[in-house]
Formats: sequence, structure tokens, C-alpha cells
Amino acid sequence: MSELLQQAKGAGNPPDAISPPDIALSSDRNPQREQNDAAAEATPKSPLDAALAPEAGARRRAGRISAAAALLWAPQAYALAALLAEATMPGAGWPLASALLVFLLVAALRAALGALAVEQAGRAAEAAKLRIRAEISAAASVWSPLAADRPAPGRVAALIGEMVDALGPYLTAYEPARKRVEIVPLVFLGVAAAHSWVAGLLFIVAGPLIPVFMALIGKAAKSASDERLREVASLSERLVERLRALTDVRLLGAAGRDADAFAAEADDLRARTMRVLSIAFLSSAVLEAFAAIGIALIAVYVGFSLLGVIDFGVWTAAPLGLQSGLFLLLLAPAFFQPLREFAAAYHDRAAAEAFADALQDTLGAQTPRMLGRAQDTQHRPLAASARPILRLENAQAANGSPINFEIAPGDRIAITGPSGAGKSTLLTCLAGLRPLDHGRILIGADQLNDETAAAWRERVAWIGQRPHLVSGSLRANIAFYAPSEAQDATRLQAAIGAAHAAQIVDRAPQGLNSAVGETAGGASAGVSGGEARRLGVARLAFADRDVILADEPTADLDAETAAAVVKGLFDLSRGRTLIVATHDPSLIAQIERRIDLTGSRP
Repeated sequence: MSELLQQAKGAGNPPDAISPPDIALSSDRNPQREQNDAAAEATPKSPLDAALAPEAGARRRAGRISAAAALLWAPQAYALAALLAEATMPGAGWPLASALLVFLLVAALRAALGALAVEQAGRAAEAAKLRIRAEISAAASVWSPLAADRPAPGRVAALIGEMVDALGPYLTAYEPARKRVEIVPLVFLGVAAAHSWVAGLLFIVAGPLIPVFMALIGKAAKSASDERLREVASLSERLVERLRALTDVRLLGAAGRDADAFAAEADDLRARTMRVLSIAFLSSAVLEAFAAIGIALIAVYVGFSLLGVIDFGVWTAAPLGLQSGLFLLLLAPAFFQPLREFAAAYHDRAAAEAFADALQDTLGAQTPRMLGRAQDTQHRPLAASARPILRLENAQAANGSPINFEIAPGDRIAITGPSGAGKSTLLTCLAGLRPLDHGRILIGADQLNDETAAAWRERVAWIGQRPHLVSGSLRANIAFYAPSEAQDATRLQAAIGAAHAAQIVDRAPQGLNSAVGETAGGASAGVSGGEARRLGVARLAFADRDVILADEPTADLDAETAAAVVKGLFDLSRGRTLIVATHDPSLIAQIERRIDLTGSRP
């Protein structure tokens, strides 16, 4: 998983130095082969193994301790059989005190190992979930916030929230059960066969039926779990979309219809969840039936042997004794128990694999990363303290044409071209929100890179096609770039005036204190798309940045609103650099300089 995270971050730092393993020089060892074997063992074999690779040691320990606890049932059952045989028929077993003491000591040791195995598995599960949540958050923090192929927030939230919890049952139930099923039935088979070859034969015949049917049912469980997790992610994405569009939905009077659609989707998720549970319960019932048949066959054989009806099946001439018969009866359920537990937990593996596949798709996607880190507090300052010249060298447009230009402080630039030409992508790169695929950006004498991006972003203000209004007051949204100055009334009024947004504030129920945003409800101030863009311009004015980047600021606006937004941008850009990505002819005509990505000419 660490490799996937590094891919998502796109970090250019070299990996930590790894010391070569100590190799003892001896004639009976092949160091190269040992290294290859170790590398092969360490290489994840599946997305789930990759996700849980750091917890591999804890998983193995928990499984081995769990298997050891299960194996202790053999001496405990033998002591119990001796105790019962002696109590029923004196002389047929061990002395009562000795048998009871052995039984209690082994029972205490078995309980202690079982508790330790549960504790180890639980700690591994919590560590894995905490680590993976941190990795998803770390990966999401370096994704370019404006990348078109960035994973949807709802999907990321579903991964961090409900979906990662699928690892809990996998690590605490399935993994220990898998280790027990690898060891315990074979050991108990050997122990039973040592007492009676007929009992061993019955175990061999009845035992494999459970894994066979488990594998068949497991395929259906995996498919159902995949469908359910996809629906969880889809429902989370839809919920985020509805929260974002809540104001528009209410203004259009579509709240009822939207609620009905969401209810239908939630009901579909309920049906898929019940399908997974029904498969799990049905499979458990079927496999319990096979285990019960196997135990019944052992009971019939032991009973008839003790009654003298059957006089074969043991390795000696003497018939099956009472202590051995009781021991086989006690051992039979323990032989099938790991198989039953493994089958019952098999759907936990299906759910965990479905989560791991979704995690790999999300973290393994080639999502453009953001230069530097959004939360960087220490970074290299730009050499140019004044407003520097901005240069783009040896970049490429979407059609492969070269892009080279220079922007002086105070310039107004229109980046033009048809849809798909790369206007928004280029603007995102100029903002330091993603790296260039080719070429470089120079800010004065500094190159825009991971070291300088945070300092550059402090001098840049951005307004996109859909300005993001956070849940809060109008005041908080306008002062978004400088929240510590939110109470500066003079500065607020100047910003609102520069954006021609006074009517929006005046119409709000509580003025600047009115609630607005993607989740605001009740007495919230609903704003349209055009009004949101005016608030975005007010935010830029309040920020007082050197460079203003605007992505399609007039798209989908009526002529009057577009004119107000453009006037606000032009008034704000006096003495500042304004770079606008647009295909609006009227806006392009008002800007002195044009960079056409169709032919990539300045």
C-alpha cells in the first residue's frame, strides 16, 4: 500500500536507504536465492495483501496463537475422556484427581492463548484501519483539487468511513480461522486415525465437503459484496452531490422528487445488504448440516463399537475402549469446528477483498497531484519580493503544440481555445495546483515546484466556474482567504463593492451573518450560480493577491450577470495580473492579450 501512496503523491524524494541483509557465508546456503525467496515472499499477491502488508507479522502471530489454542483441545479432551471413563467405569481411565488437574491446567492455558489471539487480532485490525484511513487522507491531501479525474469526495468518504470497517471482521475472524483450518483438522485427523482408522476415514470423507461448498458459495458472496460496496460508494457520492445542490433543489421545488429518488437508492442498498447477509446465513446453515452429519457418523461408529456390534476399525486386536471412544466423540466436533468457523467467516474475506479492490482503484489512479502540500507551514520563499514576471517554457498544449509565453506584472491575459484544449489545466498549473507534464513555470528567477508552490499560492487568488461556498456565514465566505480579518468592516464593504455584490448581502436575512453554503439549511441565504461568482469576486478582492486566475468566469451566466462579474474582475485587477481561461467572445474582446491554445501563439 505504501507503493500506491507514493504513486498517489507522486513524490520525487528517493526512498529511504535500506541496508542489505546480513548474509552468513556458508557452503550450504545460497544467499542470492534466499534474497529472491525473501523478495517473492514480501511481494503482495493481491490488493488485499498489499493493503495489509504492514500488519503481516501481527496477523501471523494472531493466527498461530489461535491455532495453538485450538490444538490444546486434544489433550484437554483426552483428560476429560479419561475423567469420564474413570467415573463411569473405575479402572478404565486415569485417576480422577490427575485427570481433573490435567483438564483444568490445559483449559486455563487454552483460554489464555485464545484471549491473547483475540487481543492480537483486534490490535492488528485497529492498526490497519487507522493506517489505511491515514493513507487515504494523505493521498487525498495531495491530489490536485481541480483535477477532473480526481476521485469523488463521496467515494473517498465511503472508503474512510464504512468501507474500511470491512477489514475488522476479516482480521479478527477470517484470518485466525484460516490459520486454524490449515493446521488443526490435519493434526486432529492424525490423532483420531491413531486411535481408529475408521474414524480417520470418516474425517477424510466428511471434512472436504465443507471447503468445496464453501468455495462455491464464496464466489456468490464475493460478487454480492462487490455490488454492495459499489452501491455504498455511489450513494455517498450522490449524497455529496445533493448537499452541494441543496439550494438549487429547494429553489426549483424538486426537494420531494429528489428525496423519493434518494429513498429508492437507499432501499436498493438495503436489498443488496440483505442479499449479502442471506448468502452468509444460508451458507452457514448448509455447512453446519454437513458438519453435523460427520459428527453423527463418528457417534454411530463409536456407539456400535462400544456395544460390541462393530469389532473392527482399531489398530490392535482389542476392541475400541471406553476412554478412546469418548475421546473420539469429543474430538469430532473440534475437527469440524475450524472448518465451520472458516466457512462462516468466508464472506468477511469477500467484503475485505471488495474494499481492497476499491482502495486500489482509488489510490492507484493517476490523479494529478498538487505541488507541495496544502498544509505546508514551512516552505522556501520566492526570491522576488516584488511582483515578478511569470514565464512558461517548453510546455505543450493538448494537441501537442508548444507553449511559451511571458506575463509581466499587471498584464491581462485571455487563455482561449476550444473545449478540451487544456485551458483549465494550464490555469491549474499556473496556480501551482498541479505540475506541468512538460516544460516549466518560472516566477522571476524561481521555478514553480514543490519547494516554492506554497509561497506562490499565497500570492495567487482563484475563482472557478463553481466557486466553493463553505458552510458558514457570508462574512466567512468572503473572508475565506484571510479569516483573521473577517471583522474588518471597511475591508469587507470595499470587497463587496468591488464585486458589485451589495444586493446579495442586503437581500440576505441577517446580512453578512446569514448562513450560506452547501449544507446550509433553515434560514440560509440561497444564492444562484451568478451570485456565487460575485461572492467569489468579493473573496478575491478581500484577499488582495498579486495574481488573479479566473476559469470560465462567465460560463452559463445571463448577459447582465456576466457583465457584472466581468466588471468586478476588471476593477479588481487594476495593478494586478489577471489571467482568464475562457471561450466567451465578448470577454476575450475586452482583454488586451490572448494566448490561443489552438495554435499556442501569444
